[in-house]
Parts: sequence; structure tokens; C-alpha cells
Amino acid sequence: MTRQAILDGAAVAFDKTGFGGTSLSDVVRNAGVTKGALYFHFPSKEALARTLMEEQFQVAEPVPAIEEPGLQTAIDLTHTMAHGLLTNVRIRAGIRLVIEFGSFTDPDPSPYNAWIDVCRSCLVPAKERGDLLPSVDVPALSTYLVGAFTGIQVTSYVRTGRADLHERVVDLWNLLLPGIVPADRIPLFDPAGSPECQAETGHPAAAVG
Repeated sequence: MTRQAILDGAAVAFDKTGFGGTSLSDVVRNAGVTKGALYFHFPSKEALARTLMEEQFQVAEPVPAIEEPGLQTAIDLTHTMAHGLLTNVRIRAGIRLVIEFGSFTDPDPSPYNAWIDVCRSCLVPAKERGDLLPSVDVPALSTYLVGAFTGIQVTSYVRTGRADLHERVVDLWNLLLPGIVPADRIPLFDPAGSPECQAETGHPAAAVG
């Protein structure tokens, strides 16, 4: 419970002021614990940040258990991550930290590479089933998706506080699908997410389309 309180307190601080603007005193104050308790669980501010950065991948944990992952899985993941950014301060903090750590003089590409791998795990079977055009380069598309989502969520945050994030993700897929999917298969995929995804996120197509 103490460890979770520390992570919650750290997430609030990092989400508000970023890595450089957050002190361990800020974390202790937000978490309602002592510095001794903090150091018992985390040896440094960077260790706290790394833990929060890793938490974003909880969004992708169900993917390996999906019997037939594919393009709709990738679409759903973007909306699930959008929902996490809107509702979960720990995911917001983790994503902010990923961007900050990736923008410094010693950038860390590992979180981006991990998400690219997740996308690839969905898109490889999609191409094998004929849901992607034969000309589509799956590694390139996976890399593009991670970069595009990163830019979309940052722009949405700056412009609307992410209030329009699901709409912008729908735009991404509406614009992308005609270039990567055979025309007769486009109706098989919902840019707003599958019915299960819409139910889970509470953002039905009618609300975002």
C-alpha cells in the first residue's frame, strides 16, 4: 500500500511539473509518506520515473492472450491508451516522462521500441490474413503508428487538454486505412474502436465520429 501511495504521489507530481520540476519532497508531500519510506521502496527519483514509465505497458498486457490479434487490435490499443491518458494519472505521468526522457541529450528509445514491437505483433498477422495491402511494410507502419500517436496526443494536450483525443485518433485511422487496407476490407474495421473497446472506454463511435 505504501509503494502504491508513493507511485500515486509521484504520478501527480510528474504529471504536473515533469521530471526536472519534481523533487522527492514533492513526492513525499503528495504521497503522505516519510522520505524513509520512499527510499525503502525507490532508491532515486529516476527509479520512480522508470517504474511509472513501465506502467503504460499494462495497456498492452492483454494482447498476447488474444487468439487472433490484428488491425482492429491496433486500433483498439490506440483508443485504450487515449482513455488511459484521460483517466489515469499514472499513465499520463508515464507518457510525459517517456517524452521527456526521449528528448534529452541522452535519449532513451526503449519505450518507443517496445510499443513498435506491440504494433508489429498485431500487424504481422493482419498482413498474413490479407487485411493489409501486400505493399505495406509492417515495421515501417508500426514505427509510423507510434510516432503518429505520440504527436497526436501531445497536440491534443496542448490544444484541448486532450478533450478531443479520441476524435483525433479516429481521424488518424480514417486517413490511414485507405492507404494500407484493401478497399473491400476497409468496412471490416472501425476507426472508433471495436464494440468491446467502445464499451470499455465509454467513448462510442457516435460520440467521437
